[in-house]
Amino acid sequence: MRYGKSLFLFFVLFITIKASAQRVALSMPDHDEKKYYFGITFGLNYSVFQIHYADAFAATDTFKTIQPKWQPGFNLGLLADLKLTNFVDLRFVPSLAFAEKRLDYVYGMHKDSAVSKGVEAIYMHLPLQLKFKSDRINNFRFYAIVGGKFDYDLAANARSRRTDEFLKVSPVDYGYEIGVGFEFFNENFIFSPEIKLSQGLKNQLYPDHSLPLTNAIQTLLNRMIVISIHLEG
Repeated sequence: MRYGKSLFLFFVLFITIKASAQRVALSMPDHDEKKYYFGITFGLNYSVFQIHYADAFAATDTFKTIQPKWQPGFNLGLLADLKLTNFVDLRFVPSLAFAEKRLDYVYGMHKDSAVSKGVEAIYMHLPLQLKFKSDRINNFRFYAIVGGKFDYDLAANARSRRTDEFLKVSPVDYGYEIGVGFEFFNENFIFSPEIKLSQGLKNQLYPDHSLPLTNAIQTLLNRMIVISIHLEG
């Protein structure tokens, strides 16, 4: 009987110790009560032009191929988050995006005339997003974002008078963004890795018909994939 009681007490003690070991101390337990908070963001981007070819591209032999290429860049910015409900926030992430889009093209039927040129951009990136949050699981949370964006390219060459331009692009763009991310709560901040797709909807091609490449393209759209790290308070 005494042996049975000792075994029972040992079993209860074992379960208690195991449960205590599995209990996670919550970091920033009052964070979800905040109406708003701020942060900083930085990350890598990969951008490319989406091309819709003009009828002249197929009707003439000026160009054999015109191929867009993905190119890397980086983002730096701030973050402001406003709580709307327990599961939805309104988020504004003003930032600068340093990007490059590259075009590889071949004149006529001669492969030795292949050319590769890049279009550099410095976007003043102004996205407004809705952030849909899951329940918090200890110090972890999943979220998804959807929203719109306005971009202004500080390096756009639409009004350039240089004679060596091969393509001119307009400075203004707008479009939509979708993405997913994770929140890891630490003692004094939230570490949030995120990936999103940023899709432009405005034609970026500036119609300068003195440039042969312009006559072969009807529409240029911006597409960017951004992998970010947010540090939030």
